[in-house]
Amino acid sequence: MSKSQPESLRTPDLYLPTQSREAYVENAKALLLVAICTVSFQAVSAPQNFSQAKREAEKIYENNMTSFYCGCDIRREGKRLVPDLESCGYEVRKQEVRANRIEWEHVVPAWEFGHQLQCWQDGGRRNCGRNEKFRRMEADLHNLAPAVGEVNGDRSNYRFGFLLDTPEMYGQCDFKVNFRERKAQPPIAKRGKIARIYLYMEDRYPFRLSDGQRKLYESWNKLYPPTEWELRRNDKISRVQGWENPYVSAHAG
Repeated sequence: MSKSQPESLRTPDLYLPTQSREAYVENAKALLLVAICTVSFQAVSAPQNFSQAKREAEKIYENNMTSFYCGCDIRREGKRLVPDLESCGYEVRKQEVRANRIEWEHVVPAWEFGHQLQCWQDGGRRNCGRNEKFRRMEADLHNLAPAVGEVNGDRSNYRFGFLLDTPEMYGQCDFKVNFRERKAQPPIAKRGKIARIYLYMEDRYPFRLSDGQRKLYESWNKLYPPTEWELRRNDKISRVQGWENPYVSAHAG
């Protein structure tokens, strides 16, 4: 007659009393429901349009209120965000009004990720406001940064590159624009972050970089690793939006 199996080798749930097994199953169901609700909450909490994204972006940057390209301190005046131009040595090039306000810049311009969509071809950016695919791209927090309005306007939808013969245009802000060539040169300190945003946007959405641009951004990504703030920003956005920028996460320790 075979010996009974040692207590320590028994499969625990097979030997639980009926009431305990039922409790175990109910507990598992509860955990599954929590997981489903968590995923659902992430999907619901992600910004659904550009207006919502700007409100969320303000919360993300609350403890790091500095303009993206020029490094100007940002202060709040009522509902407006205003750059302290003296704090970064910024000199107005031409547009006084826009220079004195903060705008949420799409690092990858809306034109670049939207102009190939049919809605854009039929009626431009305004017409794409009803297109769900475009709204998702426009509201992606990974692609938003607070910029001095004049710089945002001057950059327009120009591609980034090198402008060796273009003089400084904004005082101590090391950002250059060549309107004839439709090209902009960002400060060295921002090149890695720009690269990781472009590479992420190309992977996630239906827009394509040229081979030359991709090589440039891959190079910048390697040369200029994320700062501590970029890593924290990535984490903050993932909590709101539900996913990280993997090009930033890859640099985390």
